[in-house]
Amino acid sequence: NNMAIILERATVPIIIDAGVGTASDVTIAMELGAAGVLLNTGIAGAQDPVRMARAMRHALAAGYWAAGAGRIAKRRYANASSPTTGLIAAGGGVPGE
Repeated sequence: NNMAIILERATVPIIIDAGVGTASDVTIAMELGAAGVLLNTGIAGAQDPVRMARAMRHALAAGYWAAGAGRIAKRRYANASSPTTGLIAAGGGVPGE
C-alpha cells in the first residue's frame, strides 16, 4: 500500500530497493509504476540464486508489459463475464440439447 501511494505521487522515476524477496514482488512493483527494481538479497539469499535471477528477470518484464497494457477496472464484487453457451451440464449433457 505504501509503495502504491509513493508511486502515485512521485514526480520523478522511482526505483524500488527494499522488501523484494521473490519474483511476484518485482511484478507488483512494475505494475504499480516503478521505473525499476534494485535487486540483491532476494537473489543472493535464494536457495538457487541463478534460478531466482531468471525468475526476477521474467517478473520484471511481465510487470512492465502488464502496466503498459492497462488492467481492467477493479470491482468490489465478482461479475461473471464468460459466455454460458456450450458448457457441459452437471448431468453430463450439453445445456439446451
